Amino acid sequence: MKQFFNSSLGRLRLLAFLEGFSLLILVFVSIPLKSIYGITSISSVLGSIHGLLFLLFIFNTISVGTEYNWKFKTTTWKVLIACLIPFGTFYIDYKILSKL
Repeated sequence: MKQFFNSSLGRLRLLAFLEGFSLLILVFVSIPLKSIYGITSISSVLGSIHGLLFLLFIFNTISVGTEYNWKFKTTTWKVLIACLIPFGTFYIDYKILSKL
C-alpha cells in the first residue's frame, strides 16, 4: 500500500482502483436497493462519491501524463477513455499503469 503514496503514478493507480470499486458498489448494491426497495439515499451519496473519484481520476491522469511525458496518442487518451468505459480503470491499471 505504501507504494501507492510514493509517486503521482501510484496515486493515479489508487484512484483508478477506487473509481472502479465505487462503480461496482454503485451498480451492484446501490442501484438494486433503489430499484427494489426504494432506498434512494445510498444512491445519492455513492453517486456523488463516484463522481468525485471520476473527476479526480481525469485530473490526475492529465497531471501524471504531463509529469511522465506520456505521448497523448499512445498512452494518455487510452487512460482517459478507460474511465468512461464501465470498469475500464481495472483493465487500464493492469495493461498500462502497472507496467509504468
